[in-house]
Amino acid sequence: MSRFWSQVVRDLTPYVPGEQPKITNLIKLNTNENPFPPSPKVLAAIQAELGDDAARLRLYPDPNADLLKAAIAKHHGVTSQQIFVGNGSDEVLAHVFMALLKHEAPILFPDITYSFYPVYCGLYDVDYIQVPLAEDFTINPDDYLGQMWNGEQCGGIIFPNPNAPTGRLLPLAAIEKILKANPEAVVVVDEAYVDFGGETAIKLVDRYDNLLVVHTLSKSRSLAGMRVGFAVGHPALIEALERVKNSFNSYPLDRLAIVGAVAAMEDEAYFAQCCQSVIATRDTLTADLTKLGFEVLPSAANFIFARHPQYDAAELAKALRERNIIVRHFKLPRIDQFLRITVGTDGECKALTDALSQITA
Repeated sequence: MSRFWSQVVRDLTPYVPGEQPKITNLIKLNTNENPFPPSPKVLAAIQAELGDDAARLRLYPDPNADLLKAAIAKHHGVTSQQIFVGNGSDEVLAHVFMALLKHEAPILFPDITYSFYPVYCGLYDVDYIQVPLAEDFTINPDDYLGQMWNGEQCGGIIFPNPNAPTGRLLPLAAIEKILKANPEAVVVVDEAYVDFGGETAIKLVDRYDNLLVVHTLSKSRSLAGMRVGFAVGHPALIEALERVKNSFNSYPLDRLAIVGAVAAMEDEAYFAQCCQSVIATRDTLTADLTKLGFEVLPSAANFIFARHPQYDAAELAKALRERNIIVRHFKLPRIDQFLRITVGTDGECKALTDALSQITA
């Protein structure tokens, strides 16, 4: 701690990202990266943008990323005016907290969810209430139906769907129920993993002006290393995000990220094939872990959340690491006996289950 730190920095508890170890021959199943490379069209688009001498890199990118907005709009059947783009969905979410969730009343989100949410609240001085998940780790929509919290109407609602780290999916009808009950509050649905088994709430944005849906290209489009995210909602919500963005960083996406993301969005066949492959591997992994005595929560994401009734999760994670396999373990109430396991390739998942079979023998 330094005497030069502001009080905001002193009070912050920063988000801890998943480990990115520099270990050879590692099976890395801890950060929910896609096991498949991006579409070959992504690399072709980047090479075309660079040209022969990369001279374009001396020029600023399009601050509005109009080509990318058009590609996203076409894919989701909305207009470019309904789209905001940013440097990964985490930056998009940061702007959401500042532009749309910073109100006098507290916002609501689940007690077990993406751990960046309380960090944003601390950074932007947003009051919040954590709503407990049900015993089966599902989000109960009845807990978000516009009731007063400590005498106050909520200032907004945010949750991932599927939720993280549980992987459990909230049906679209339940989301619509929450939207109808909270017409004066923004409802943000964080759909980082929805392409692996869920139904996107983007189809509801034309009916509810209080809905904002956030996506990332890190997961289903295999672009975690390129940092591209976007939000879809009513133009008035998008305008609020643009105002914050242009008061923070007018050029959030570089030239290569824009053209690469456009190519990823346009290659529908490759996208669908990769998602289906991940889903098939997830189903096999779930079945194999169940045979080993694990309880595996139903997942609509590219990861599973599992625990074994006879083995401590931290010890299992340690034993796997000794075999050069890393998974994510959260030392948090209610979930400290679970492991979050990214769905890797078929070979990686088999290596995982083989190792667990030896550990639990």
